Amino acid sequence: MPFKNLRSQKHTSGRKHFAVLLDPDNLNEAFCLNLLSLSETHQVDFFFVGGSLITSENQANIIRLIKEHSSIPVILFPSSSLYIDKHADGILLLSLISGRNPEFLIGQHVIAAPILKASNLEILPTGYLLVDTGRQTTASYMSGTTPIPFDKPAIAACTAMAGEMLGLQYIYLDGGSGAKEPISAEMIAAVREAVDVPVIVGGGINTKQKAKAALDAGADVIVVGNHIEKNPGFLAEVSHLIASYNVALDVHR
Repeated sequence: MPFKNLRSQKHTSGRKHFAVLLDPDNLNEAFCLNLLSLSETHQVDFFFVGGSLITSENQANIIRLIKEHSSIPVILFPSSSLYIDKHADGILLLSLISGRNPEFLIGQHVIAAPILKASNLEILPTGYLLVDTGRQTTASYMSGTTPIPFDKPAIAACTAMAGEMLGLQYIYLDGGSGAKEPISAEMIAAVREAVDVPVIVGGGINTKQKAKAALDAGADVIVVGNHIEKNPGFLAEVSHLIASYNVALDVHR
């Protein structure tokens, strides 16, 4: 699946990717089907499915709809081992390396390991970094961890570097759902410079300008969730932006 290609390319290829984060609590079937149609038309690369707190039993239904109506890979974005679904294509095995809560550094992983071993899911070991973007998010509250300060790119860079040295194959910088501001270009650039693994960036990306700033700073994958739920047309804007980067890259090769 394409995530394997992303890892093999590392950041040296320069290609950009677009992931749509779907929160099962916020989607009904009609909206989801419309979003799937838009995503196929505008070449979304991945669906991330999950959230920091899921209060419904809708995740399985969302994954079923995607698999029935789309060819786009489904990657689980789980808050705990409770949300493993073998019908997805892969799982971001998130280790919350910005925090010091052992439950999210290794505890949930131990519980999940035998289930994942028996599944056909592609395992994507990911260093997860929460960043303070102006308000407490569900992710920081539920994990009981303190986000990296917004204006401390060196902390993020060193944390990401340590994660890569520990063998994590992706770094995910996340401002969290409902972030007031996106992660700064300075922090993204510092992390991009510090590691060779792909860098995923999400949280607070709700304008084309913010998406472009993240991509220019070195994000390999940008993730948009909440804003697309409010404004599905934003999906087309981001997709066209990603395409323009990749076309320009191909032209200059």
